[in-house]
Amino acid sequence: MKRRRKLNTNPLLPFTYDDLVYIIALDNKKASDAADNNARGRCNRRANARCTLKRNSSVPAPDLGRGQSVDARQQRAEEIAGSRIEIRSSGYSVPSQSGQGRYTVQLDPDRCECEDFELRGKPCKHIIGLRLWLERRDLTKEEPNYEERQPSPKSKRKTYPQDWPNYNAAQVNEQRHFLHLLAELCQQVPEPPHFGRGRKPIPLADQIFIATLKVYSTFSARRFMGCLENAVEDGYVNRSRHFNASLKALENAEITPILMNLIRQSAFPLTGVETQFAIDSSGFCTSRFTRWFDVKYGITREQADWVKVHIVCGTKTHIVTAVECLEKWGLSLMASFLAVGVDN
Repeated sequence: MKRRRKLNTNPLLPFTYDDLVYIIALDNKKASDAADNNARGRCNRRANARCTLKRNSSVPAPDLGRGQSVDARQQRAEEIAGSRIEIRSSGYSVPSQSGQGRYTVQLDPDRCECEDFELRGKPCKHIIGLRLWLERRDLTKEEPNYEERQPSPKSKRKTYPQDWPNYNAAQVNEQRHFLHLLAELCQQVPEPPHFGRGRKPIPLADQIFIATLKVYSTFSARRFMGCLENAVEDGYVNRSRHFNASLKALENAEITPILMNLIRQSAFPLTGVETQFAIDSSGFCTSRFTRWFDVKYGITREQADWVKVHIVCGTKTHIVTAVECLEKWGLSLMASFLAVGVDN
C-alpha cells in the first residue's frame, strides 16, 4: 500500500518544511539539493508540549478538515496587534511576542528587523500585526509621531519658604500667649448683679476662662484640674474650682452670646490686615447617641449625634470673625452671616 504524503505545513510552526530546509542549508545550492532529496516532505521534528494532538505527528487537527492548517504566523500577529505599538519618527516600534524586546517596522515598503523577515523577505508576524493594529485603530499616515503625542510637562507647583525661627517660636510659646490673651478677653465680660442671699455663683469671667481652657487642653474634666491649678498659680483665675464647674459652664446657654461677642472682639486687631473672607463649615460629633430598634433586621442600631458649625474666616491669617452652631440638618443664613463677619 502506497504511503500517503503528509502535508508540508506544521500547525505549530510559523514556517513550512521547505522554509526549514532553506534555513538549515548553508547556501542556495545546498538548499536546492536538500529540497530535491526530500521529495516525500518528511520531517522528524516532534511536536512540542503545547501540541493538542494525541500522537507526535505533523498532521493538522482533525476538526480543521483535510488540506487545511492553522496559520501560526497570523495567530501570533493577532497577539501582537493587541499589544502596545508605538509610533516613532523612524517607523513603528512593535514589541516582540515574547516580550523581551522591540522591533522597528516600516510599511510601504515592508521592512522589519526580525530574523524571519531577513530570511524570507516576506511579511512577518510583526508586519502583519502592525497592519491589524492600524486597521483596528483606523490610523492614517497623517497621525502625529510618537514624540509629538507626548503630554506637555506639568507646571512646577509654587512653593513658599518656611520661616522656621518664627514658626518654632510660635509653637513653643503658644500656650503661654493663649492664656494671656484669653484672660484679657474674659476681663471684659460684665458680671450680672446678684440678688438674694446664698452663695454667690462663679463669676462669668471665670466660667468662660475655665470652659475655654478645658476645651483647649483636650483633657477630660478630671484630668483638666492640673491645668486649672497652674492657671490659678499664674493669677489667671481667682481660685481653683470643682471639676464639674467646667461642665456646667459648657451647658449654660446664657454664655453662648457672650462667647460670640468675644470671638468678634478677638478679630479686631487684624482688621487692617484681612480684606477677604470665606465661609466654611464642619461637623462635630458629640458624646450622645441615638438608639433605635430595627424591626426589619431585628437588631438595635445607634448613631452619634453631631452639630454643624458655620464660620467666617479670613483668607490670609485664617482668623475667625463669626461662628454659628446649628443642628446637623440646619441651614445657615449665609448672606446675613457673612455680613456680620465682614463688619467685624
